[in-house]
Amino acid sequence: MRTLILVLAVCVVLAAAQRGQGNRGQGNNNNNGNGNEDESKGGRLLELPKLDLCLSRPKQWQFGNHWYFFSWDQDHPKLKGRKVDWLEARNQCRLRCMDAVGMETKQENDMIFEFVRSRNLSYIWTSGRLCDFKGCDEREDLKPISVLGWFWSNTNTKMAPTNRPPPNWGYQPWSDKGHTGGPQPDNAEFDINQTSESCMGVLNNIYNDGVKWHDIACYHKKPFVCEDSDLLLNYVRSQNPGVNL
Repeated sequence: MRTLILVLAVCVVLAAAQRGQGNRGQGNNNNNGNGNEDESKGGRLLELPKLDLCLSRPKQWQFGNHWYFFSWDQDHPKLKGRKVDWLEARNQCRLRCMDAVGMETKQENDMIFEFVRSRNLSYIWTSGRLCDFKGCDEREDLKPISVLGWFWSNTNTKMAPTNRPPPNWGYQPWSDKGHTGGPQPDNAEFDINQTSESCMGVLNNIYNDGVKWHDIACYHKKPFVCEDSDLLLNYVRSQNPGVNL
């Protein structure tokens, strides 16, 4: 329980740090669904799960011991055909005892890359996040932040350094191209409008680079893949003894 409280506290701090105003990497998906409210209004926090939504969460496909679903494939007004910002993507997943997908292993990343490629999607949100909010600048182990400061927010798992392939992966998931012409992450939008590219998505050949990871400003609107969250499933089970999720 102590670990759960600590993680939830970190999540609240993280969510409070999410702010922004615009759009990138967003030209050629086939569905032009509308996004949700602008994060620049401030005050938005991570949602806690709701029992009824957890019980009825879509179980579109299974990988390992987790269920996954793609937002556009669901017959729900807040999912089907909609593009949303990074925080809203996480919250729609979290309400259902899930979270935006995190690819902590090569096998899971291969699965997500193949899904994006086979569906001919232009992009999706993931749970990838840069630790650039309050408290991160005090962490020596996160410097330089562009190399050592990325983590999967769904599991609070630190990513491998961005300047080389993750151990035993055999390839670099970060793109070698982007808006500036150089490798990702490049925080390119900061030079345009002083908005940091603090969130991570998977883009499909936007820069003639294949399916790759890109850092993106969190306000951009995209579809998303949700993945079961052990943290949230266990939280709901602790509040509802005997429930079958």
